Amino acid sequence: MNELPHQVIATLAALQLIDRLRARHGPLMFHQSGGCCDGSSPMCFAQDDFIVGDRDVCLGEIGGAPFHISPSQFEYWKHTQLIIDVVPGRGGMFSLENGEGVRFLVRSRLFSDEEFAALQTAGKA
Repeated sequence: MNELPHQVIATLAALQLIDRLRARHGPLMFHQSGGCCDGSSPMCFAQDDFIVGDRDVCLGEIGGAPFHISPSQFEYWKHTQLIIDVVPGRGGMFSLENGEGVRFLVRSRLFSDEEFAALQTAGKA
């Protein structure tokens, strides 16, 4: 395998929403924590409005915004590619899409054995 698979990607709808939010709020970032309620959805923040934990893992960027995940969630999902999408609904209380009539949602797919091995070799899994 020549190129590492992306650990997080976004749908066109998510990228369009990211662009709208960036135009309003400036540079953005995402955080995916564990837990219930708002913690189970990807949260979008203005880049300076959220402090990333020392052990949080940066999976990559979507739409130019870094995407971080808590260590416990990373352990659970390290075998999967996260696909950030948008669906109708209400965003998390502190997430910037709140009030837009849509919310970010995580979909996923399992990495192939070859993809996961490449991530492990690169120290990314």
